[in-house]
Parts: sequence; structure tokens; C-alpha cells
Amino acid sequence: MPDERPSDTETVLLDAALAEVLAHGVRRTTVSDIARRGGVSRQTLYRYWPDAQALFAALVTRELLAALPPGSAATSLPALVGELVDTADRIRSLPLVHRLRDTDPELFSRYILERLGTSQRVIHAALATRISVGQDAGFVRKGDARRLAAMVLLIAQSAVQSAPLVTEWMPPKAWRVELTRALAGYLAVEEP
Repeated sequence: MPDERPSDTETVLLDAALAEVLAHGVRRTTVSDIARRGGVSRQTLYRYWPDAQALFAALVTRELLAALPPGSAATSLPALVGELVDTADRIRSLPLVHRLRDTDPELFSRYILERLGTSQRVIHAALATRISVGQDAGFVRKGDARRLAAMVLLIAQSAVQSAPLVTEWMPPKAWRVELTRALAGYLAVEEP
């Protein structure tokens, strides 16, 4: 199996893209800005990504996937829900998520409302696997694990996206409590 880790140059360019986007937003960041910050030519950057949109998509994917929990699946419902809430909180707190929400809401909403991106597909697959493990262990309710994972993704994604709208009523600590209740209630084994 080929090594899928990014090269040093890719990492430098993604780091440069992150710095530029945080400083200026996506619309005001150019390939030239990123290449200059990364210390390479535009032609070098184009060896890795065909255009700025592909580079920004790779950046978002990297940042979101870095928030996923490492290691094996949880062994109880509270542990699984805790992992899910911790992950949602890490994503909610990402500087890139804040910047996209503030400066590029149409791009942010495109990946929430119009299309599934690579990161969402990877997150969904990881959720389905963890839910299936929980079902096999008897602490997650029965049902199609992929369908349950899709609903968990929708719940968490909505909570992350809309958290700033409800801060007046639900500060971050309360947000975590309520998301925990929502996910635990949804995934709990149904009483006979």
C-alpha cells in the first residue's frame, strides 16, 4: 500500500495556506500568496493541486480529520458519546472553522448544505465503524450503522455550525451538555 502521508512540501504549503486563510479569508488568498509564504514557486504548488479550490479543499480536509479521535472504538455508550462530543467541540473550536464562518460563509455553507466533502465521507465511515462496534457490544441501539452514522453526523454538524447562533442561551459548557444528551438519547439501546 502506498504511503498516503503528505510530503514535506505539501505540509509546508498547507500550513502556508492555513496562515493565509486565517489572515485574509479564502476569497482574498491567492495561490501566489500561499506559494510565497511557503517559499516555493506557483509551479511547485501546482504539482500538488490543480487550482486554489483543490488546495483549500485539502486544507479543510486536513484540519477536520486532525480533530478525529485516534485509537480504537469506545467500549461504552458514555465513552462513545464523549468521543463524539469532544470531536465536535474540537471542530467547533478550530480557527479555520471560525474564519470560514466569518469571512466565507457561502463556502462554509456549500459544504454543509450542498455537497458531501472528503472529510464528511471519512467522518461518516469512522462513525459507522464505531457505531457498529457499539452495536456488536450491545451498548448502541440496533439499526443500519451507516444510517445511524449519517444522523449523528447531521446532529453534530448542525450543532457545530449553529453554535454561535445560540451562545446567548447555550454557552460552550452547556452546548457540550446538551449535545451529549442528544447523542446519548439517539444512540441508546431502546428499552424493551
